[in-house]
Amino acid sequence: MAEVIVKTDQVVKEYRMGNNVVKALNGVNLEIYQGEYLSLMGPSGSGKSTLFNMIGALDRPTKGSVFIDGQNTSGLTTSQIAWLRCHKIGYIFQSYNLLHVMTALENVTLPMIFAGLSVKERNKKGEELLELVGLDDRIYHLPDELSGGQRQRVAVARALANDPNIVLADEPTANLDMIIGREIITLIKRLNQEKNVTVISATHDLKMLDVSDRIVDIRDGVVERIRNRDEIELEVGEVTGH
Repeated sequence: MAEVIVKTDQVVKEYRMGNNVVKALNGVNLEIYQGEYLSLMGPSGSGKSTLFNMIGALDRPTKGSVFIDGQNTSGLTTSQIAWLRCHKIGYIFQSYNLLHVMTALENVTLPMIFAGLSVKERNKKGEELLELVGLDDRIYHLPDELSGGQRQRVAVARALANDPNIVLADEPTANLDMIIGREIITLIKRLNQEKNVTVISATHDLKMLDVSDRIVDIRDGVVERIRNRDEIELEVGEVTGH
């Protein structure tokens, strides 16, 4: 059985709004395995994005614990959290989050600066990653000179910059049309399989069903259900009458 790479234990997240306390998460227990492609799905306000932020060490739970690669993130210092994010986790954002004054290569190699790689090492690795995502002819282009799909490919390459165990993809196809969105999903899935990287995606995109090993449905701050790939295929077959 695959190793557990992320675990949430009775995670609660509360936000205070005036005199009211809103529970975004209410006791979430979840295990995510090394090398799997897992999608978090749920309507707006379900707690999906909050859980995504907990898993990515972008926020801390009010109660409960989040373990990443065996480490309880609740007990880590700010500098330790920064190291974890730099070395263990890669991020793909809905809005790309590329620096517009930097070339594709410079955007990809930026995380490597914080990891301590030399200029030569950074450039060599950055060129290899851009080639991996099919952008070896766009290395010195600025983001404004790239299409939306190309920008997201740069973001995918950047997410892999420091050889993370986990890649977190936040609505990675939201700003893309159906065809380009499918290409990005296929690319992320291929890298998931080739590099054995755990991919955790927060998404509304039903195309993710095709590539996900499991779907975690979040509603009202709790895990409503977890579906495996074969269950999803069975549901689709029942709907289409096959």
